[in-house]
Amino acid sequence: MEENNSAWKNSFFAKALAVNEFTEGNSYGIKPAIYGVPIDVMNIQMLYNKDLFKELGLNPNRPPETFQEFLDIGKKIKQANLQGLVSGWGEMWMIDCLANNYAFNIMGEAKVLATIRGEVPYTDPDWVRVFALFKEMQDSGVLYNGIVTMINKNAEQLFANGKAVFAFNGSWCVNVYKGMNPKLNYAAMLPPAVSSQYPMAIWGGAGSSFMVNGRSKNKEEAVKFLKWFTDKDQQAYLAEVTNNLPANKESLKKIPVILAQFAEKMELTTHPNTWGVSEFPAVIEVFDKGIQSIIIKEKTPEQVAKEVQKIKERELAKKR
Repeated sequence: MEENNSAWKNSFFAKALAVNEFTEGNSYGIKPAIYGVPIDVMNIQMLYNKDLFKELGLNPNRPPETFQEFLDIGKKIKQANLQGLVSGWGEMWMIDCLANNYAFNIMGEAKVLATIRGEVPYTDPDWVRVFALFKEMQDSGVLYNGIVTMINKNAEQLFANGKAVFAFNGSWCVNVYKGMNPKLNYAAMLPPAVSSQYPMAIWGGAGSSFMVNGRSKNKEEAVKFLKWFTDKDQQAYLAEVTNNLPANKESLKKIPVILAQFAEKMELTTHPNTWGVSEFPAVIEVFDKGIQSIIIKEKTPEQVAKEVQKIKERELAKKR
């Protein structure tokens, strides 16, 4: 995408373009530029059932903004014999996602990445706080019974059928829920914040992208087509028929409200693939399984923090 296409470039979510961009000094030796055009995007947030909010005596247009407000709703859920948050936490990557969200919120991106590099231990009080959040959610009653063995497809069915007050899911759920229950009355919300010091970061980024072969004899025609295809009107139509988030931020006023609620938070997205550093798979596994064990009350947050750090030190020693 050349500089004289700045208006076209500015129509996209920056986080969507970034996935197709090579920056200065990249390890591949590629000339800095944007080499692809995203046609849709995605992110992962929480959802809440507006009808069940009314049943609980809550304002259906005001979801909880703080973690304490979220926990307080758990008490109401218990008293009403309802079920709280559903998510595919039998698929551990979704636990990892929410834990990362809260790590960014509690300690900020720099400290999270420093931990992955081995400069900050998982026994640090901020990480113990992250682990403790899952104990607090379980104790409050805000988690669905059996969430640690739940696959996401079952979680989607439960939420779509009004069997859960909250869900933690990606923007793809809009199409899923529409197929399961077109009358579902729900809205998207950010995970309720623990700290006001750092913003909440949610996993997300570009979905599908198109690239043009620079050697193609039809290169100019292909670029013209992509400009048309990613224009706000076509993007809004694409969102309407596929229920995917459009990559063109100028189309937000023309898409369904629920999709717009996801799209409005695209600038808060992050993803491990963009961090420039990655955690050892063995550490991720004990981290996520540790959170499961906290939820079922087998281990304490402090115990899990020590176990994760032990594996971290083992893996770091292998590299020395």
